[in-house]
Amino acid sequence: MKTLITATAFFCWSFCIAQEVNENRTSGDFNGDGTKEYAFTKVTDCGDECEGKCETTINFSDKQIKEFTISPSNNGALYNLGDLNGDGKDELGFYPGWCTSCWHPFYVYTLTKEGWKPLVDPILTHCNQWEENQFPIKKDPEKKGYVMITSSQWKDDDIKISTKSVRVN
Repeated sequence: MKTLITATAFFCWSFCIAQEVNENRTSGDFNGDGTKEYAFTKVTDCGDECEGKCETTINFSDKQIKEFTISPSNNGALYNLGDLNGDGKDELGFYPGWCTSCWHPFYVYTLTKEGWKPLVDPILTHCNQWEENQFPIKKDPEKKGYVMITSSQWKDDDIKISTKSVRVN
């Protein structure tokens, strides 16, 4: 009985700690070394109503990969985008969380010798785009070295979703 009580208490304590960490993660070969690592988020200084600095730091299980911070952001979703630019490394996508509005940029990063750099300009998205399963970026199947960018714009008193092909290398 004592073992059962101890195990239950430990499980409950672990669950509470896990909720407080507030992490999101994805795995991939972000540095091109052939080994999968995972990326995870940590939020600092952000209240329930998005008051404060609201910064999200993206960390990596491989400590040789430098972390980077996105602000403002109240956590968000990480995506392994695969190798979009043909450099042998997976690109990382980040969709920041916020307390208001459906308009959010989608960020696409690639790891260079200097650190994490945007692969393309932030892609403006609206929740309608996500509800219609229109993911913001993917390889252009018809043009090597290009990606298809799908974004949302306010046009003619409505939200319009459009896609264009953009060169990345």
